[in-house]
Amino acid sequence: MQSFRCSCNNVIFFDNSRCLACGSELGFCPACRNLTALVAEPSGGLRCGHDTCRAALVKCVNYAQHDVCNRCLNVESSGAGGLCDCCRFNETIPDLTIPGNLQKWYALEAAKRRLFYELDQLGLRFGQDGEVVDPPLRFDFKADVIPTGGYWRSIGDHEQVFTGHVDGRITINIREADDAAREKLRVELGEPQRTLIGHFRHEIGHYFWERLVKGRREDEFQELFGNPFEPSYEEGLEAHYQNGPPADWRLRFVSAYATMHPWEDFAETFSVYLDMVSALDTAEHVGVGGATATGRTDLDAMVVRYQALGLALNELNRGMGLLDLVPEVFVAPVVEKLRLIHHLVREDAAVANRFAGVLPPEANPPAGEPSEQSQPHE
Repeated sequence: MQSFRCSCNNVIFFDNSRCLACGSELGFCPACRNLTALVAEPSGGLRCGHDTCRAALVKCVNYAQHDVCNRCLNVESSGAGGLCDCCRFNETIPDLTIPGNLQKWYALEAAKRRLFYELDQLGLRFGQDGEVVDPPLRFDFKADVIPTGGYWRSIGDHEQVFTGHVDGRITINIREADDAAREKLRVELGEPQRTLIGHFRHEIGHYFWERLVKGRREDEFQELFGNPFEPSYEEGLEAHYQNGPPADWRLRFVSAYATMHPWEDFAETFSVYLDMVSALDTAEHVGVGGATATGRTDLDAMVVRYQALGLALNELNRGMGLLDLVPEVFVAPVVEKLRLIHHLVREDAAVANRFAGVLPPEANPPAGEPSEQSQPHE
């Protein structure tokens, strides 16, 4: 993740909506792709404060009305509901009449913006530039149904919201935006990490399995991840929660949860791939990572650099009494799974570039990489 500069030259960060030095309101400009000071016009409008841009802007509705966003739209494109390139993917937002839900929604949107930044950096297609993708991506942010009659009772299955992905629809239970509730679940489930951005990265992995693997690359997928139909997803789920992961899971899988089923293995591995991309991108921008050329370089170089970075960051965290930032061990089977994901990402980016007119139609994926082609999961 890169940092930016306010018009007063103060360093500002991706989530900021106001400069702490000069007090300027900030917004992400879709024209120059910078977080910038918003300059008020005499007419009442706003303009990008970046010297080389100066585009006429309007705040996203969710920024102007609820302050859960910090992105803007070009004035000429603001008629489509007034939602920015991140917020327009929402189908369900939390009930804002319930105390605390606005703060949870803010945390959800902040994590989603970071996810979209990563996908954009990689060039992955999810319908962000008017291109029709199948399935279309959308988000539901929902809460469990809690009785309001002043009495206690257990919540039935029909009243529970399960974080998951079905047919392009990603559902996140908003209790995951509650730090205390999420940490309690992390400890109960014995997870080395449980984060809001981690949920987004995992579920988008399921989405890209459906977009890039299903019906297209399933033979290659099965060779590395296994047959998703024997045992079935339901059988894998029951066995995992009854028996736990196999004792030697670290020799083949990126996490204990990945052992549950090949679909979950793919989503967990995809999530770790995005972890790696994010960490290397941030390290490069803050001057401690070298010129990684994230997403365009050799996977082995990325893994080596991420392992070295992880060792340093883990020791720093341990010195502060915090959890390891990089808990994964990159054994050979895990690296080969990451390699397939890397190939899929680069292929989809090449298709996106052709769609945008960046590459000629005859441009091919890098030599030695597979050609393009790609259930619901909880």
